[in-house]
Amino acid sequence: MAVESAPRQGAPEGAASQRRGAAETDESPGLRRAGLGVADIAFFVVSAAAPLTVMAGVAPLAIGVGGVGAPVGYLLAGAALALFAVGFTALTRHVRSSGGFYAFITRGLGRPAGFGAATVALLAYNGMQIGVYGLLATGTQDALEALWGIHVPWPAIAITGVFVIWFLGYRSIEFGAKVLGVLLLAETGILVLLAGGVLLDGGAEGLALDSFTPDNVLVPGTGAVLAFAFAAFTGFESTAIYRREARDPGRTIPRATYIAVGFLGLFYAFCVWIVIQAFGSSQIMKAVTTDPMGLFFTATTQYVGGWAADLMHVFIVTSIIASQLAFHNAINRYGLSLAQEGVLPQALGKVHPRHRSPYVAGIAQSILALLFVTGFALAGADPYQQLLLWMNTPGGIGLMALQALTAVAVFRYFRRIRHDEGRWRTLIAPLAAAVLMAGAMWLVVSKIGLMTGAPFTTNAVLVLLVPAAFVLGVLVSLRVRRSRPEVYAHFADEPDVGEEVAG
Repeated sequence: MAVESAPRQGAPEGAASQRRGAAETDESPGLRRAGLGVADIAFFVVSAAAPLTVMAGVAPLAIGVGGVGAPVGYLLAGAALALFAVGFTALTRHVRSSGGFYAFITRGLGRPAGFGAATVALLAYNGMQIGVYGLLATGTQDALEALWGIHVPWPAIAITGVFVIWFLGYRSIEFGAKVLGVLLLAETGILVLLAGGVLLDGGAEGLALDSFTPDNVLVPGTGAVLAFAFAAFTGFESTAIYRREARDPGRTIPRATYIAVGFLGLFYAFCVWIVIQAFGSSQIMKAVTTDPMGLFFTATTQYVGGWAADLMHVFIVTSIIASQLAFHNAINRYGLSLAQEGVLPQALGKVHPRHRSPYVAGIAQSILALLFVTGFALAGADPYQQLLLWMNTPGGIGLMALQALTAVAVFRYFRRIRHDEGRWRTLIAPLAAAVLMAGAMWLVVSKIGLMTGAPFTTNAVLVLLVPAAFVLGVLVSLRVRRSRPEVYAHFADEPDVGEEVAG
C-alpha cells in the first residue's frame, strides 16, 4: 500500500471536521484551545517520569549494578533521547494531528502500521499508568508506617488512588497543569535540598569526579544501568498529544520536548552523582547492598535532617500521583483522538462542556484501572513485584518500540515531501535515533530478569505482549479497510486549519 506522507489534498472539503465533529455535540464542545504553554506541557512530561520516585526507588539499583559510573548512564540515555527529539520535533511542525505516535507512524509508514502503533500506545500507556498504582500503594504504606506507624492494606490505597486520579483528570487541563506544577516543584525541591547539603558539607570523602572516568564507566554493568536509565525517561514524548490544547503548538511542543529531555538527563545524572558523594566512592556499594531503598533517605537525614527525610516520604507519594495523572491525561487524549477517528466507540470522544476534558475516556480508563487493581488484589498479588513490574514492563518496552518506529517514520516521511528542515533533522538524527532506540530495547529485554525478578516464562509473555498488540492493530486496520473504508481512508488525517485554531 502506498504511504501517504503529506496531507491528503483529495479529501472532500470539511470531511475531517465532519468526522471529528460527529463526536463533539453541543454537549461536548471540544478541548480547550491554546490553554497550555511550554511550562505546562513540560510539567506534564517531567511529572510522568516521576524524578523523585526514580531517584529514591530505582537509582540505587542502577548504582548497584553499575557502580560509581552510574551517572553517565543517565547522561547517555538523555543524549540518545535528545537525538530522537530532533526528528520527532521536526515532524511535529508538519503533522498537525493530535494522534501523537500513531499519527506520525501513519504518515511515514502507512495506515496499517499506524493502527498497530495506536494499539501499542494504548497498551503501553495503560500498562504504565495502571502498574504505578502498585507503586502508589507501597509508597504510601512506607510513608504511613515511617511517619505514624500505621499500616493500611495496599488494595485500599490503590483503589482510593484510582478515584483521586479520575477526579484530577476530570477537571480542566489547566487545573491539572497547576497541580502537577506544585507537585513537581515539591519533589525536585527536596532533591535540590539534599544536593545543597552534600555540596556544602563536601560529601563523605570530598567531592570527586571519578564517576565520569572511563575506568568507572566502561564496566560490565553499564548495559544494565542504561536499561534503568532509558526507563526513567518514560513519557517525555507525550508532548505531541497536547497539540490541540497548546498555545502556538509549532513552537510550544518542540521547546517543551527539549526542556523535558534536557532537564531529566542532567537532573538524574546530577542526583545520582550527589548520592554517591554523600556516601563516598569507596563506601557507596556497601551502602547500596545494605539498604538500597533507604539510600536517599539516609543521605537526606545525614546532610539535611530527619524532617527532610520525612518530607521525602510524603513527596514520593505526591510524585507517584503526579506521574499517574500525567499518564492518565495522555491515555484519555489517545482515546479521545481514536474515538473521533471512528476507531474506538464514539462515546469516548465526548468532552465535558465546562471542564473541556475528555471525561468519558477518563471514566473508561479509570474503570479499566479499577478492574486490574481489584483483579491483582483478589489474586493475592504483590503490589510492587507483580502489579507494578508486570504492568510496567510491556508499557516501557511498548513506548521504546513506538519511539524506534517513529524515528524510522520521520526518515520515510521527509523522503516523500518537499521541505526545508535540513539533512540533520530528517536523515542523520532520525536514523541514528532508530538504531539507538532499537539498541535500548534490546538492552531492556536482555536485562528483563534483573528488572522484574520474574521467571523466564512470565518475562517472555510480558515482552511478547508488545509485538502481539502491534499485530492486532494491523489486523484491525485490515478489517476496518473492508468494513468501514471511510474511517480507514481518513485515519490520522490532518485537521482543517480552522479546526485547529478554533477556540
